[in-house]
Amino acid sequence: MTESFRRSGEYETPYQGDQQQASNPLQSAYPQQRHASSPVSPEWPPPPAYQPAQPPVAVEPGTTVWPAQASSGSFPTAPAASAGFPAGGAGDGYGGGTTALLTAVPAEPAPKKQRTRGTVALLAAVAIIAAAVGGGTAYGIQELTGKDSVTSSSTSTSVVPSAKKGTVAGVAAAVSPSIVEINATLSNGSSTGSGVIITSDGEIITNNHVISGASSIKVSTSNGKEYTAKVVGTDSKKDLALIKLENASGLTVATLGNSAGVQVGDDVVAIGSPEGLTGTVTSGIVSALDRDVTVSTDESQSQGQGGGNGQWPFEFGGRQFNGDTGTSTTTYKALQTDASLNPGNSGGALIDMNGNIIGINSAMYSAADSTSSSSAGSVGLGFAIPINTVKADLASLRAGGSDS
Repeated sequence: MTESFRRSGEYETPYQGDQQQASNPLQSAYPQQRHASSPVSPEWPPPPAYQPAQPPVAVEPGTTVWPAQASSGSFPTAPAASAGFPAGGAGDGYGGGTTALLTAVPAEPAPKKQRTRGTVALLAAVAIIAAAVGGGTAYGIQELTGKDSVTSSSTSTSVVPSAKKGTVAGVAAAVSPSIVEINATLSNGSSTGSGVIITSDGEIITNNHVISGASSIKVSTSNGKEYTAKVVGTDSKKDLALIKLENASGLTVATLGNSAGVQVGDDVVAIGSPEGLTGTVTSGIVSALDRDVTVSTDESQSQGQGGGNGQWPFEFGGRQFNGDTGTSTTTYKALQTDASLNPGNSGGALIDMNGNIIGINSAMYSAADSTSSSSAGSVGLGFAIPINTVKADLASLRAGGSDS
């Protein structure tokens, strides 16, 4: 607010300033006082020339205080501050060296503190959620969002303890209890493979070729406990099967990730039962994405029968590996890995470094043949069915599968 002051001699009459003041109470910093018993004397000295030596000081909304000039000593000092006037303020009938106080009706202050508290509370809530996500605590997310289940992601959810995050040992310790060994009895032999527990009461995902044509199925968990299992549903076109353990409860469930987030070069861990060696852990990287892998759908060529050295036959790039795939085949997009896979790894898990299942191991190449055993073993060409393919097929498998 800009205010003006008039000096002595600028009024035509002694009362002219008072008349202007009546129309604008804030026009003068030295309002003239009137009293019934003390008429205004024309000898009343004019207000001293006022030149502010310092800038105004804001003390509260709508109030400006000009610092006091040196007192002339002609008039008494203003009384101490009282309600409505700070110490040394004008408007109390004192002139001279007192400080002029110009007061306007203060505007209602905006509730900045309340908005600030609201912002802080929101940021705190976001931080809690972020901390829950960063620490991999799915339960914390469930409590905050009120959801019954949380769909995990290979990039956002970690089931590995923070102290061992990103290590093969950490992944193995966290995920091994969710991987089982499967032994299927066939009409003319047996088949050995692996599986992944997806429910605490014993639903297990595996390859179709592991249990195809089985008359009975036995499953061993990582702690050595054995169960009998029955086939729930099969999908030979995707080489997937769902089996269910009998009288099982309290099993450790694997966390299904998001294979769409997988990139070439990502570190991975494979867990399975190659050659019946339960709970074997190997590691490597994702070598390629979307490989067209062709496998047999013929029940007579389940693992342990058809194919060189008991390995499941498959085709890749127009070539056949590990035996003849036969005339009944299916092709799917696979993740390629150099993690060591061998017979018995089929149906096991390919896992990212956060402990999320990103694929079901399904095919592997070995240079072994019937005349040489020195070259037997994995040569770093393995393939896994992407876990997103599994999740998309899960409802159909629970209903009996596409082969029913």
